[in-house]
Amino acid sequence: MKSEETRWLTDSEQDLWRTIREFLWQFPSGMDRQLLRDSNMLSGEYSVLAVLSETTEPSLRPADVATALRWDRSRLSHLLRRMEAKGLVSRCSDETDRRGHQITLTAQGRKTIEEAAPTHVSFVRETIFDSLSPSERTALESALPKILASLEKQGLKDGQC
Repeated sequence: MKSEETRWLTDSEQDLWRTIREFLWQFPSGMDRQLLRDSNMLSGEYSVLAVLSETTEPSLRPADVATALRWDRSRLSHLLRRMEAKGLVSRCSDETDRRGHQITLTAQGRKTIEEAAPTHVSFVRETIFDSLSPSERTALESALPKILASLEKQGLKDGQC
């Protein structure tokens, strides 16, 4: 795109973009600090435990967990090894596909997510929902899916090549 065709951001748009960028940098690290402080885990571990604890299936294939989280499989694979070493999940051979594995939440993993969830939900509520008015929440509910759809349209959403 040539310089004269570039649709530069207005001052107002630039200010909003900087705020969005700051949120995208600060919120994930703040969430990790909260989870580490209160539950001795990072958000990736919490996310995996949440998926496993919310499923009606006794176990899931790693690919299904990766899809649910919109993660790359290699990222999940490394994390699952660490979580298995901590006793949070167990891996066993997939009876329907001997090349694959099934991931199961252990008793320790269930206890960990059940103990972590209340403080984590409080963090999310206090940080996001309590700081917004109902109309601001409605605006986000409308705006965020549109932004995600724009990423998908450009082929830039996670899980796309």
